[in-house]
Amino acid sequence: MGIDFDAVIVGAGFSGLYMLYQARDVLGVSARVYEAGDGVGGTWYWNRYPGARCDSESFYYSYSFSEELQQEWVWSTKYPEQPEILSYLDHVADRFDLRRDIQLSTRVTKAVFRDEDDCWEIHTDDGAMVTARFFISAVGALSAANIPSIPGLDSFEGDWHHTAAWPHDGVDFTGKRVGLIGTGSTGIQATPVIARQAEHLYVFQRTPNYSIPARNYPITPDQMAEIKANYAEIRRKCRESYAGFPYDITDKSAMDVSPEERLATYERLWGEEGGFKFIYGSYYDLLFNKDSNDTAAEFIRGKIREIVEDPAVAEKLAPKHYPYGTKRPPVDTDYFETFNRPNVTLVDLRETPIAEIVPSGIRTSDTTYELDVIVFATGFDAVTGALRRIDIRGRDGRTLSEKWEEGPTSYLGLQVARFPNLFTISGPGCPGVLANMPTAIEHHVEWIADCIAYLRANGFTRIEASSDAEDAWVEHVREVAERTLYPLADSWYLGANVPGKKRVFMPYVGGFLPYTQRCQKIADGGYEGFTLSTM
Repeated sequence: MGIDFDAVIVGAGFSGLYMLYQARDVLGVSARVYEAGDGVGGTWYWNRYPGARCDSESFYYSYSFSEELQQEWVWSTKYPEQPEILSYLDHVADRFDLRRDIQLSTRVTKAVFRDEDDCWEIHTDDGAMVTARFFISAVGALSAANIPSIPGLDSFEGDWHHTAAWPHDGVDFTGKRVGLIGTGSTGIQATPVIARQAEHLYVFQRTPNYSIPARNYPITPDQMAEIKANYAEIRRKCRESYAGFPYDITDKSAMDVSPEERLATYERLWGEEGGFKFIYGSYYDLLFNKDSNDTAAEFIRGKIREIVEDPAVAEKLAPKHYPYGTKRPPVDTDYFETFNRPNVTLVDLRETPIAEIVPSGIRTSDTTYELDVIVFATGFDAVTGALRRIDIRGRDGRTLSEKWEEGPTSYLGLQVARFPNLFTISGPGCPGVLANMPTAIEHHVEWIADCIAYLRANGFTRIEASSDAEDAWVEHVREVAERTLYPLADSWYLGANVPGKKRVFMPYVGGFLPYTQRCQKIADGGYEGFTLSTM
């Protein structure tokens, strides 16, 4: 039986573009990418909400595989906005002539493994069907929008938008009464920008968040030249770090230093550096030692109380019920300062929960807020959501969604037992969503490409994670998480933001370097834990 493609890849963001490059230009195999949007970019194609920008610094939130690409691209700021990142990914697609193998405006709806042919049958929403030896998910860990089921949404007479499906021509908030639901990273980015335009902004907060100022700035030509001269060292630090960031972390516990030294460190990281350096460049044990974490958490609460002029509002904005960093730490520009504006109102949904959406706005347990626009900054059905929305059927006919009903499983976050020749980039059980994503993505893609090369060189047509290896990895991911403070928060890492989703801690928190070393050891050992076979 003839097979149409060696590999079909779903998604044309950071993962899909690099996977296509590796498959076609490095391995020399036939490949096609299917992308639901009418442009490349993935997350950065869809998320065009006000204030959308990266929370990792631009110069390492980028590909490292091409020295020429690194040297030619010039970043404008420390934290790039969405249009600049999208321009970068468009440039990558053009520079490496990737578009000719990408089919846009096409959504994969179904994929069925043909056991007798060692290949996947893949269906798209235009009625087409193709076959591929390997089916590779590059759908993204944060791509399936989570719109909460609030009674009455259909009755609302104004406009509403989810931040992950933002109109490409923008939204004009001038003179509008706006209700923004959600105070995760997206809501924290959008709040100051919308507040500067709207007549009045109501921020509906269920869970207050620890947020660190970004301290964004334009990158000067001299700074860019220094970055380019030091890229090899920057990338090495990313690959050898805990979370893919090039920070020099101390080997000290926060409890090993005097209160004065600790305060000085936190003040420097808050005031001069900002961003993820506060957690990944301060003390090694903030995510493992509750006493150490308490020192950082209380410092941030103190800053919130200093910034927000109304003490009652400050207390509502100050997180107290989970450790700092156990939800993905937001990075902001003037978020807390925005609540000093006269046209901004914080609505604490723990005190007055939303009862329903009515034609004129949002009704909580104590009042109705008259609104012209509702913005849902309610995040994603993370890690597994986009995959579960495709009808993916393994060798026994069971769907991936059914298999994951009691919680996601995988081996290394890269394969799922009983789903041969299916690879998942940034799947459950990998460190990607905790790490600097491009660093993690490059590792996953290169591991998959090396695996396919090994199979082809040795005459194998099938690779499948064993159930025993999968069970052992899931248990290891759980055990490692239990040694940290992460499970103490109801976060999207656990699926806690999606009603009815089984709560399983999905990311691997044992560290990026130990993870990549383990993956390499497994590959070097002939893919231990996988079954390799020939049709």
